[in-house]
Amino acid sequence: MRFQETLLQGRLIERYKRFLADVELASGEIVTAHCANPGAMMGLKEPGSRVFLSRASNPARKLKYNWEFVEVAAGGGPLQLIGINTSRPNLLVAEALREGRLAPFARYDRVRPEVKYGRNSRVDFLLEKDGEPPCYLEVKNCHLMREAGFAEFPDCVAARSAKHLYELADMAASGARAALVYVIQMDANRFDVARDIDPAYDKAFRHALGSGVESYAYVCRITPEEVAIDRQVEIITPR
Repeated sequence: MRFQETLLQGRLIERYKRFLADVELASGEIVTAHCANPGAMMGLKEPGSRVFLSRASNPARKLKYNWEFVEVAAGGGPLQLIGINTSRPNLLVAEALREGRLAPFARYDRVRPEVKYGRNSRVDFLLEKDGEPPCYLEVKNCHLMREAGFAEFPDCVAARSAKHLYELADMAASGARAALVYVIQMDANRFDVARDIDPAYDKAFRHALGSGVESYAYVCRITPEEVAIDRQVEIITPR
């Protein structure tokens, strides 16, 4: 996914009220950007960090900028760009599905987003093909790295995400296919659940795997010009 305009660079002053971030641009102007990330953002919100902003597509919106990337040495590794915008992963998965770049789902010819299912929920994507069971696909954004090369999810208690896992398990038990895709908006070589941060999510994850839910993790290729799903990495949680 290429950005339509060049991203603006700046230095983070402060992230506050969860969804706001003050940034000093290279010009010296101070702006408030929308931080589309409800998580803890551990290690990603240090004042002075280099950040990249996109312009809001809606000219009438109060906040004119979106915080897209931060440059940090995650987990003590080398400096890298990390995507913090949690609205991007669904767009990235949709793009990869259209282009046939997610091999486990390449055979489906119909993709419907935001379909109602479960207990008053919406699945991110429903994949369909005549003659085959439907596939319920949930997408999660990952940006936590406490050890170089090792991505984890979640970075805070994620009760809603755990609920989705139980609902996916129900779909698998009913005869449908159910899958979870973790979109890692940084460079990593392995993935696991951060069970010390949210033991309830880890319990739900293991229950889902035991019920037949599939899980996949993909890292992204990130530059100031584009972000795209790049390659699959290992999920190391025991099954």
